[in-house]
Amino acid sequence: MKRNLSVLSMACWSVVGFMVMVFPFKANGEEIKLRYSVIWPQMHPLTKLMVEWGKDVEKATQGRIKTTIFASNTLTPPMQAYDATAKGVVDVCGNLLAYSPGRLPLSEVLQQPLGYRNGYQATKLANAYYKKFKPKEFDDVKVMYLHGAAPGFVMTKKSIQSTSEIKGLRIKANAENADIVKNLGGAPVTMPVGETYEALSRGMIDGTLFPIEALQGFKIGEVVKTVLEDYGMSYMTSMYVIMNKARWDSIPPADQQAIEKINEEYIEKIGKMWVELDKKAKEFAISKGVTFVKIPDAEQAATAEKMKPILDAYVSMAKSKGLPGDEALKFCQNYLKSHP
Repeated sequence: MKRNLSVLSMACWSVVGFMVMVFPFKANGEEIKLRYSVIWPQMHPLTKLMVEWGKDVEKATQGRIKTTIFASNTLTPPMQAYDATAKGVVDVCGNLLAYSPGRLPLSEVLQQPLGYRNGYQATKLANAYYKKFKPKEFDDVKVMYLHGAAPGFVMTKKSIQSTSEIKGLRIKANAENADIVKNLGGAPVTMPVGETYEALSRGMIDGTLFPIEALQGFKIGEVVKTVLEDYGMSYMTSMYVIMNKARWDSIPPADQQAIEKINEEYIEKIGKMWVELDKKAKEFAISKGVTFVKIPDAEQAATAEKMKPILDAYVSMAKSKGLPGDEALKFCQNYLKSHP
């Protein structure tokens, strides 16, 4: 009898061992399913890249962590996305920093007119900034990584040849960068991004302040004639990818490390994708008859001077909250100079 029980016991443990190899244990006995909210439509290249992120995480964790992508803010309105992630309504979220006004004050340095050259440079800077300052404003979530669209330029409905011709024009701008337009003599007009195309086509506004990607992404290249390539005003539309902190803490350390490694890879991938999207958007716009006007260096330097009060206002705001805005600004400016 004892011999039979021993044989049976060994057989059972063999089966268990086989099951472990074939069906690895999940965290807490269950697989982790992540609900990932993104702002872009289902077929947008950036949404597809996030789908690939989910697949890479699933592979690296041997199926213990699976991700479902919810495109076009279907899980939460964009202005509530950060709170929804912090509270666990969604597990992972990609959205604009500007959609959390006042909540991420030190990190507002990233959306200032710093003279960004492209989205790769902007994305690398954003993550270098985060690693340097570890801003406490993000303490209620787990930051996966930061990224952003750049450069942001003025695009006009009529043909113009100089930044000085912006004076008096009605230019669509978001609240966070309306002062760029104002300091150039234009009249900033705030409106939802989705209404910009019609407003331009109907002549309700004279132009818009957008990253180059919007020329194709929002079809703005069909309703403007000129893009002023003036890096004196160039800004980044800064974005975050964050995870609910409790959800992150529920992931085993080994899987956390695997995800961190994947995130580093995606900083590179998404930075390069912004460059590729801008290239395609420029080609699209040119095919629609849009002219890209390269502003002379002297005029760009004059534009940069007009942006200085905006930078000063950022530093003053940050200091009023006890934050090192001057250090953050200097860090970003030095990074852009050393990483052209």
